[in-house]
Amino acid sequence: MAFNIVLVEPEIPQNTGNIARTCAATGSTLHLVRPLGFTVDDRRLKRAGLDYWHLVDIRYYDSFDELRKAYHRSRFYFATTKGRRFYDGVRYRPGDFLVFGKETGGLPREILEQNFESCIRIPMVKETAARSLNLSNSVAVILYEALRQQGFTELT
Repeated sequence: MAFNIVLVEPEIPQNTGNIARTCAATGSTLHLVRPLGFTVDDRRLKRAGLDYWHLVDIRYYDSFDELRKAYHRSRFYFATTKGRRFYDGVRYRPGDFLVFGKETGGLPREILEQNFESCIRIPMVKETAARSLNLSNSVAVILYEALRQQGFTELT
């Protein structure tokens, strides 16, 4: 069983296209929570995902609560610069959900407050003007750590 990537209100079509391509290459499912900052027929979205779209299982939701109710028995990890635990300090299991927020504001405060113990972060240098990494890079870093922990099963 693969991992699940969740994008809550993504804004930049190129990032979502790149993430879809990463999901295609890893067998991960992509979950998109509306509102989206683009249309699904946006040419920038399609271009970033290349010709991989038919390889990606994409699911849409009108709210994060809708997604959470659909997978209420699953484990969720929330990527945020506000997390106390580094992303590599988690023992991931196939089927886990890796949740990411929109590019300009991250995950909504309510989601973070309700799930603080499941928040993870990617370390960065202190005292930098850079507030965060690019969304598609963050997804790749955390997803590939989860896959590494599984011994890259089913990947060549």
